[in-house]
Parts: sequence; C-alpha cells; structure tokens
Amino acid sequence: MASDRMVPWQSGKPLTWDVTVAHTLAASYVSSTAHEAGAAAEMAATRKSSKYADFSYSNHFQPSALETLGSMNPSAVFFFQDLGRRISQVSRDSQEASYLFQHIAVTTQRFKSVLFRDFRCP
Repeated sequence: MASDRMVPWQSGKPLTWDVTVAHTLAASYVSSTAHEAGAAAEMAATRKSSKYADFSYSNHFQPSALETLGSMNPSAVFFFQDLGRRISQVSRDSQEASYLFQHIAVTTQRFKSVLFRDFRCP
C-alpha cells in the first residue's frame, strides 16, 4: 500500500464511487490509447472527478474507470487492491483480491455482451 495515498475509509467521510466503462477503441480515445495503455480509463476517471469535485467536501469520491480491453485507472486499481486485502483479512483467504479483480473482469465482459448483443455491422 502506498503511504502517499489516502485510503477512502480512513478519511472520515462516506465513500461514494462511480464506475465508468470506456470503449478503448472509440474515436475519442484511440489516439491516446494507441500511445499509452489505460489512457481512456484515466481520461474517464479525470472527467468523473471534475464532474463530482464539489462532492469531495462531504464525501470521498472514488472514480473507477475500466476500459473494454481491460485496463483500469490507477486509483481504482489501488482502491480494489486495498479492498481485496481488507476482505482477505476478514475471510482469511489470501486470494480475495484476485477474486475481486476476476469478478470485475467478468462483469465487464457481461456488460459488453449485453451492450453489443443487438449490434449489427452495416
């Protein structure tokens, strides 16, 4: 755990989070993602943080942005790693963080299958 990062539940404020899934190959992201993995996730997380900036006075806001090809914004990775570690402490199963990331990946895949179920190429 990085000592320079504030863990949400240690700030004394309620945790509020917003999950965004960015399409890695969308025209608005492709030039950035071609140069850096995770760029779309970071851009989406930055937009969400700006949108909810006033929220930070009363709540700790955690943007969680995932890309359709698997990347996640760094603060979300840190958040989920710490959450997995805390779950492991309670369950005594050292694999909980891995299970959490696997569950997130499967949920993202399910979301994509629903989203593109009726999509047809012209």
